[in-house]
Order: sequence, then structure tokens, then C-alpha cells
Amino acid sequence: MRFLASTALIALIGTLLSATAFAAPATAAAPGPKDTTAVLFSWTWNAIARECTDNLGPAGYGFVQTSPPQEHVQGPEWWTYYQPVSYKVESRLGTRAEFKAMVDTCHAAGVKVIADAVINHMSGKSAGGTGWAGSSFQHYDYPGIYQSQDFHSCRRDISNYQNRTEVQECNLVNLSDLNTSSSYVQGKIAGYLNDLVSLGVDGFRIDAVKHIAASDMQGIMSKVNDRARLYVVQEVIRANEPIQPEEYTSYGDIHEFAFARKLKEAFGGGTINWLVTGNGIGPSWAGFLPQANAAVFVDNHDTERNGETLSYKDGTTYDLAQIFTLAWNYGSPSIHSGYQFSDKEAGPALAGNGEVIDPVCGQNGWTCKHAQTNIENMVGFRNAASGTAVTNTWTNGSNAIAFGRGDKGYVVINRGGGSVDRTFQTSLPAGTYCNVIVGLPTSTGCSAGGTVSVAANGTFTASVGANAALALHLGAKAGTSTDPGTNPGAGDLKVYYSTSKGWSSYNVHYRVGSGAWTAVPGVGMTAACPGWVSKTITGGAAGITAAFNNGSGTWDNNGSKDYALSGAVATVNGGAVGSVDPCATTPTTPPPADTAVVYYSTTAGWSTTNVHYRVGTGAWTAVPGVGMTAACTGWVMKSIPLNGASGITAAFNNGSGTWDNNGSKDYTIGAGYQQVKGGAVTAGNPCA
Repeated sequence: MRFLASTALIALIGTLLSATAFAAPATAAAPGPKDTTAVLFSWTWNAIARECTDNLGPAGYGFVQTSPPQEHVQGPEWWTYYQPVSYKVESRLGTRAEFKAMVDTCHAAGVKVIADAVINHMSGKSAGGTGWAGSSFQHYDYPGIYQSQDFHSCRRDISNYQNRTEVQECNLVNLSDLNTSSSYVQGKIAGYLNDLVSLGVDGFRIDAVKHIAASDMQGIMSKVNDRARLYVVQEVIRANEPIQPEEYTSYGDIHEFAFARKLKEAFGGGTINWLVTGNGIGPSWAGFLPQANAAVFVDNHDTERNGETLSYKDGTTYDLAQIFTLAWNYGSPSIHSGYQFSDKEAGPALAGNGEVIDPVCGQNGWTCKHAQTNIENMVGFRNAASGTAVTNTWTNGSNAIAFGRGDKGYVVINRGGGSVDRTFQTSLPAGTYCNVIVGLPTSTGCSAGGTVSVAANGTFTASVGANAALALHLGAKAGTSTDPGTNPGAGDLKVYYSTSKGWSSYNVHYRVGSGAWTAVPGVGMTAACPGWVSKTITGGAAGITAAFNNGSGTWDNNGSKDYALSGAVATVNGGAVGSVDPCATTPTTPPPADTAVVYYSTTAGWSTTNVHYRVGTGAWTAVPGVGMTAACTGWVMKSIPLNGASGITAAFNNGSGTWDNNGSKDYTIGAGYQQVKGGAVTAGNPCA
């Protein structure tokens, strides 16, 4: 955290170290095989719930780490979450009810939830103020929680990191430092953690642990309920100082900063062979935690800002480091996924009321590294290779490496400027594999990248391009797809629901046969084709009972009778149930004659989008116009009959006073498929 001390007063402590998976207190290391955590930094609870269903669960992530959920100071900066003012679970990321719904939804998707916990301090506001949920506070007075006597008496910033007492009892960048030796304070902190446990969280990433004495951590954690199922990962930044990470291994895993620093040295410099020579990077290296205690990462929300590690700004270099981390067998990895920034203090995109706008990949600068094909697919590689040793190591002595994971996987990483063309020796069984860096198995081959043939002796020949990688594993043989979302099984039901209601999100709440219902609000449905969202329900062909909702309390439950759906395909539109796939025809089919099919880009991040228009020289629609519906990722659409006119004049808005009227000139839009993005109108269907 001290790396932040030179930034503004709250360059704050959150060296939000990603987390990893969960274990009992006696064994800190995360259990396999699903030991990868997606750190969705600054993501709202509703968006995390959607992501668990749509991406994290299917990709094989074991955990998702949230930003701190407690009430915090107000402001637009990224670090507001790291200045608590109360322990209410209310923040600009969502409400307590939304947090609980997110946890339940992620559990239903097979993903556990880790909450970032800020327990070393309260706010850094010398003049006090009012928190996000309305709590009044002063720098050393938080009514109903803490008063002056509950803080350490050293009320100045840390100046000497060689002084243990000063590091653990003085303020970190003016943040009011709690007297964590006090049994009362320990009880309040444990009460907050227990509240999160009651909401279903599976563990914690604990912030600024170096600034809490190890004995104080023992006092706090001894009061936390359900410890046997909780995984704890702690932020203890390794440096040439008296306080070292090894002091805290009794309470959980520790983020090994040295690993991330070495990755920057290697991949940033282009010479990576030394990472795999000998025993390779890990516990045999001086200054590295044992495997049983290590949590590893390429970057986190602090280090991407202070330059200590690689970050998304390093492009392909960063991606290769992530691929290596997921392929290598040291520590439990976390993938940091935040948003683009130029001002390192900048927070995420906010709505007018200060709430974070629900993240959508491709909008508002969200990096979505966790869902990037070459990273997301390597989570599956890691799961498939769990428990195996590194084998068949090769390097070119400089910028290219290759290694296997027993007989389960093999990876090649080329950091050089030219291709690597050679025959590689593996321990894989013979077969035809997909390179998961670019594609996954389908029923007929691979979704991208062609196939790679491994001979009976375990060899394959390939060309790996400059700054590229190749990865094979037993779970990704060509022609073996079992993904029900893209290749439904005979017993699966694909449910389509019409988007005519104009909801910003769609969920299906269901039970298969007489089984248990999904947790409310159910599971998210995703854009299928214009006018429809869909969800494939495993084993649902024999029959399901279902209702639909927008995730915010508005339901379609068929007039309280629910819907009975069965077969391979079921559609629901205006209360009517059908069985014909509405997306079976290609979206490039010509639109209905005398119609403008208008697509509008969702890059503005509006929760709803309306089109206000007139046909030809006719009357304008009433403000704000008519709602547009989800079409495909990044687009909403509306079909508008032209009634003989050549086109429409239109403007777009969010229904709350924010408009895009083409700089007061409005948009002129003709017949057929038309798309509006960035102030330009172009012909064509962006969802084709």
C-alpha cells in the first residue's frame, strides 16, 4: 500500500489483491481443480450475477471476487470503496438485497464469492462527512460503531516502514487506523464479516493486512463463523521491511507480489526462458511463499496504477503473462478485470445519481480480461491440468518457452518478434486437439484456429507466431463439444423469450420436472437474435415450469399460472408458447418491405434506450419515444414500418433526459437494416 502514499490523500489502500479459492483455516492453499478467481473490480452486484451465469460458471472459474461491499465515502474516484464509514452492505455497487441475490445466482452457476474486506481502518476524510447510505461520520467518530478511543493514538501518516509499531498503529495515507488490538474493535470487525457470511459469501480478500498485527488477525478471525468453509487471502506486500508475509500464513493465503514483479521483468523485457529453468518460478526461489500459501496474479487494481506490474495497457505482453500464470503450477491465480483509465484516480462510469453503471463488455471502457478468449479458455486448461507436475520443458534460451502439465496439457509461449516453428515433445496421448488460445471444440472440430495433431509418440509440429501462444489439453479434443449453449444435448431445452417488454435484462426462474426452483430471480438470459433472448436448460426437454422477470421485481408468470415448457425448443411471446426456433433464419434475411430496422449502439451505457422519431413528414412520437430491445451484444433495435415513406427522422434517449440528437440535427435513417453509432448512420445489420 505504501506505493500509493505519494498519490492523493486516498490513493488509498486497496491493494486489492485478487483472491483465489477456498480452504479450511488449517490449509491456506485453494483446493483444485477450480482455483481461479475472477476479480471483477468495481463491477455492480447485478452485473456480477449476470457474469457468473453467462461466463464465469461455463468457463470454469471457481471464484469471483467483489469490490468492498460496505458503506463508503462519497466521490467518483476508484478508492471510495476502501474508505468505510459503516458496515452497512450498501454501496454505489448495489444494495444489500442485490448483493444477496448476486451470491445466490453465482452459487447456482457453480461460482463461489469472495468479498474484499476493509478492516484495518475507516475513512481518510479529516473533516468527516456523510457516507453513501446517509451515515454521518467524523475522522475518528462513527456513531453507533466506533468512537475516538477505538483508534490508535498515532494519528499521523506512516513515515518509517522499518518501524513495525509505526506501520501497524499509524495512519496509512490519512486513513483512520483502528485499534485492532481492542477486543471491542475485533468484535465489531468480526460482526461485519459474519454478516457477509450470513449472506452466503465463501471467504474474504483482506485488505492492508501488513498494517494489522498478526496477533490482532488471530483475535479477529477467531470470532468469525463457519471458518471451516471460508477461504481467506491476505494483502501483505513483500518488501525489505520487518513485517513479512510469512507472519500471516496461519490465517489464509498471501498474495505473492514477487511473482507479479518477476513476470513484469520477464515478459516486459522479452526474455522469459529463466522463468522455467531448473524448478522454475515458485517456492524454490528465495523470497517466495510456499505453494501451500501462495496466491498469484499478474496485476491488481493498485499495481496497474502504480506501474509495479504489467497491466492491460501492455496489450499482448500482458495476455501472455496471464496465459503463463494459468498454465504454471504455482499458487492459486486471480485475473484482474477492471476498466480503462488515463487518470489513475478515475473511477468507473457512473450514472447521474452516483451509482456505477452496470458493466457491459465493450462499453464504458471495461476491459473484461476475465472473458477474453485467450484468458478465459486457459481457465479450462488449468482445471484440466490440476494436480499435475511440469514436464517436457523447452526454451530457445531467450524469448520462447514450452512445457507440459503431466499428460493433461501442453503450452507454448512465444514472446519473440518472429514465429517459432518446430516439433514439440509432449506427454499427451495421441489425438486431434484444439488450440484453446483461439478456439474450443465443436461437434465437428474447433471453433477457430484449426486443429493440432499429436502423434502416438506425443509429438506435434506447429508454427507459433510472434507474441502468441498455443495451448492443448485433454478436455479440448476436436469434435468433442459438450457445451449445451452452443451444441445442445438431446435432453436439453432451449428457451426463447420475446424482448417486446423492453426490459433492460431478462431472467428465467424455473425448475426441471418436480425438482427445486432456481434461486430468485433465476438465471440470466442472453441476446439470441433481434427481438429474442435465450437460455439453454440442461435436462429440460422432458419439461420445466418457468416464469420470467427483469431482475428488479417485474414478472411474467403467465397470470400466476407459470409456463409449462418442454421439447428441444420453446418460445414465449405475449403469453403464447411456441416450439419453432425464432432465430433459425439468418439475420441477413432482407427486412420486411417498407421497413426501417434501426440498430443503436449501447456504448453510452444507458439502462434503457428509446427512439423518438417521425416517419417521413408525419407526426413525431410522444416523448421519449418507443423502447428499443436487446439485439446482440452492444446493440439494441427497433423495427419501424415506413408506410410508403423513404425513411425516418430520429433521436435517441435514455428515458431520463439524456439525448443523442446528432448535435441537434437529428438522424436521417433510410429503409432496411441501418445502424447508428458514434454519430454516424451506416447501412447493415451489426448482429449478422
